[in-house]
Amino acid sequence: MSTVPEPGDIAPPFKGTTQTGETVSLADFKGKYVALYFYPEDDTPVCTKQACSLRDGYSELKEAGIVVIGVSRDDVDSHKAFADKFDLPFPLVADPEKKILNAYGTWGEKNMYGNLVMGTKRFTFLIDPNGVIAHVFKRPKNADHAQEILRKVPKAA
Repeated sequence: MSTVPEPGDIAPPFKGTTQTGETVSLADFKGKYVALYFYPEDDTPVCTKQACSLRDGYSELKEAGIVVIGVSRDDVDSHKAFADKFDLPFPLVADPEKKILNAYGTWGEKNMYGNLVMGTKRFTFLIDPNGVIAHVFKRPKNADHAQEILRKVPKAA
C-alpha cells in the first residue's frame, strides 16, 4: 500500500489515456496548477455531484490557470459515456490497472457504510506549476469542489 503524497512532496509522474483516447501526463502541464482528482466510479451519485461542481466552475478554474484532471479505475468507454452524459469539459484518465491510484495512495481500504472495502479514496491533489503538491483535499466538499480548489490557489498579482 502506497502512501499519500503530502504538501511539499514532488507529485508522482503519471501518464494515462483519457475518454477521448488521448494520452496525457503530468509533464504536459508543467508551469500550470493541476487539480488532480481521484473518484471511485463514473456515473454514481456522489461522483457525479463532484464532477458537475468541477464542470460548473470550469471556466473560473481555467481562468485561474488551473487544469482539471479526473482519475478513476473505470475504462475509457465508461469515462466517455460519463463525460458525454454530463458534458464534462476536462480529461478523465482511465486507470484500470490502478497505477496512478497506487502512485498517489488513493487505492486502499476505506469505510463504506460501516464496512471496510477496497476502493478508490476520494482525494484531490492541487499540484503547483513546479510539480509540487500544494494542497491535498482528503474530504472534498463535492457540491462545492470547484470553489474549494479556487480558494487554495494564490490570486495572480
